[in-house]
Amino acid sequence: MAWKEAWTDKRFRLITIIGSVLLFVILASFPFFFTYIETRPGTQLHDRLLLLLPPRDVSVPTFVIIWSMTALLWIRCVQDPSVFIVFLCSFILLSVTRMITIMLVPLDPPQGLIPLKDPLSSIFYGGMDVFIQKDLFYSGHTSIQLLMFFTFKKKSDKFLAFFSSLAIASFVLLQHVHYTIDVLGALLFSFFVHRASKKITGY
Repeated sequence: MAWKEAWTDKRFRLITIIGSVLLFVILASFPFFFTYIETRPGTQLHDRLLLLLPPRDVSVPTFVIIWSMTALLWIRCVQDPSVFIVFLCSFILLSVTRMITIMLVPLDPPQGLIPLKDPLSSIFYGGMDVFIQKDLFYSGHTSIQLLMFFTFKKKSDKFLAFFSSLAIASFVLLQHVHYTIDVLGALLFSFFVHRASKKITGY
C-alpha cells in the first residue's frame, strides 16, 4: 500500500493526526516524568541472574544496534504506511503502559549498574548529562526492539529484529541497568501492545 492510497483512508488519517499529537505530548512529558521517578524511594530486587553476570559497559554496541534498527524502521515506514501506523500506535501504547508500570512498581536500580550512555535518546530524558536509573519495569530498550520484530513484514527484517531483541535484552542485563523481570515484562507487554495496535489501526 502506497502513502497516497493510505492517506485517502479516513481512519488512517485520523489515527496519524491524533497519534502524532499524542506522541508529541508524551515525548514532551518524559523529562518531567523521569525526573520525578528518580526522587522516589524504591525496592532493590535480589536477582540471581545478575549475580552471575559481572557488570560490563556495553553502551557502544547497544546503541549501534538500537540506532541501526531505528534507521531500518524509518526506511520501512517510508516504504509501507501500514508499518508506520502500527508502530506509531504501538509506541504510544508502549510509552503509556511503561509510565503506568513504572509508577506502580517503584524499584531501585540493580547493584553494579553501569550508566547506559546515549547522547541521542538522553535528550528525551532531560538532557545529555542526565542518566535515569529508575525507569525499570519494564525495559523500554528491549520492548522497542520486540515491537520492531512484531511490526516488520519481511522475513529478513524480522530475523534482524529478533536477534537485535536478544542482543539488547542481554546487554541491558550485562550492564545491570535492568532486572531480569524487566526484560521478561518487555516481552509480555510488547506482544499485547502490538496486538492492541493491530486492532485499533485495522492493519
